Amino acid sequence: MTPDRIDVTEPAWTGISPTYKWPEMARYALYGLVIAAVSALTWLSGEWWGYAITAAVVVVTIVVVAFVPRRVRATGYQLREDDLLVRRGILFLRFVAVPYGRMQLIDVNRGPVVRALGLSDLKFVTAAASSAVTIPGVRADEAERLRDRLVDLAESRRAGL
Repeated sequence: MTPDRIDVTEPAWTGISPTYKWPEMARYALYGLVIAAVSALTWLSGEWWGYAITAAVVVVTIVVVAFVPRRVRATGYQLREDDLLVRRGILFLRFVAVPYGRMQLIDVNRGPVVRALGLSDLKFVTAAASSAVTIPGVRADEAERLRDRLVDLAESRRAGL
């Protein structure tokens, strides 16, 4: 029996909140600003490459910030029969399937900025060391509902093991 293939065009994907783009854009812009400020120290040399480094940092920051809304739209999740499927990325797509029976912890995180926007981050931990899967930018009420549903599914699947 062959497992079901992932249909990336299937409309059953649930996207994260579009509002999540604002804290992400602010975070990348702040990082870029700090790196540009540090690179400005190269101006003391008086050489052209000092200015070029700062200009490159600014250009890269602008490009990264410009792509944030598209990355937010590309992030989503899907509740399937036996697992939770999480999709991230534009150029480098990443699909992670987390079996319900393997979920050990479902953590709802709300930082101050994300909380002010009424959003939450869901983090799923399994026994595997590299499986810390996160769904960022979920509406707070949806995060609570999703956590409760996934806990119920995880408990029922573990009971069947």
